[in-house]
Amino acid sequence: MVDAALLSPGERRPASRARLGALRAAEAEAHLRSCHLCAHRCGVDRLAGALGPCHAGPEGRVFHAQVEVGDESDLTPVFAVAFSGCDLRCDFCNTGRESWDPSAGSVPDLVEPEGLAARIRRAAEAGSIRSVMILGGEPTIHLPSALRLVAALPETLPVVWKTNAHGTPESNALLDGVFDVWVADLKFGNDACAQRIARVSDYGRIIQDNLLWAAPRTRLIVRHLLMPGHLDCCWRPVAQWLASALPQVEVSLRTGFWPGWFSARHPELRRTGRITEEREARRIGEALGLRLIE
Repeated sequence: MVDAALLSPGERRPASRARLGALRAAEAEAHLRSCHLCAHRCGVDRLAGALGPCHAGPEGRVFHAQVEVGDESDLTPVFAVAFSGCDLRCDFCNTGRESWDPSAGSVPDLVEPEGLAARIRRAAEAGSIRSVMILGGEPTIHLPSALRLVAALPETLPVVWKTNAHGTPESNALLDGVFDVWVADLKFGNDACAQRIARVSDYGRIIQDNLLWAAPRTRLIVRHLLMPGHLDCCWRPVAQWLASALPQVEVSLRTGFWPGWFSARHPELRRTGRITEEREARRIGEALGLRLIE
């Protein structure tokens, strides 16, 4: 049985995830001929070798696949499968090159007995994991490969979709009903910070629309990484919007910022967070009545 504690009361995953995942994978592959899976909407023919802003080809590659315990407490331990490449360019990215380079890692082998899906099944059968998490980089740009992997997993194993939420109605439709939990980033509280640090336009509208779409369809956890110096410009407006638009959604406030990758391009991101910032961030969330989780 799927662990009911991991699911929202109205979760809609069908009886046969394998069948739905396989069907959606085929649909997703057809989308690669004019790719609109992420909100850049570049429209390139990835099957013919054209490259859009994410630089991804037709096959998703995996740079990291192992059991982890650093995610939200009731999901862990998770078997984390990280796809290479991303459609955003966040200078503070904690996986750096692999998240920017879709050629990193290897193509996941789904064939028994040594394939990735088989490894996950063995971990589940041994009781070593509570869920599997599909993440990146950003897995949305690799929907065909991600959905093929999910279709090969045990029906009883909860599957988590970890995303930057920079998708489109087309990619959302392909994801609908397949995953038990969404963990979605809401990184920035304003478009100026998003443009400066991640080089992405119209960030707020796109992410908010996608979170509003996901909330009634799955268990949604909104994750925000508290960046040094961004308490008032990013976290406060994020918290205020969540309290107003999605008051019942679980909110995971992450406070372990590390100034890696290209963080030094931004003076305020050259340090770790301060305990005073963390305390004030939690006070803001609690005052607004957010459902803060660990």
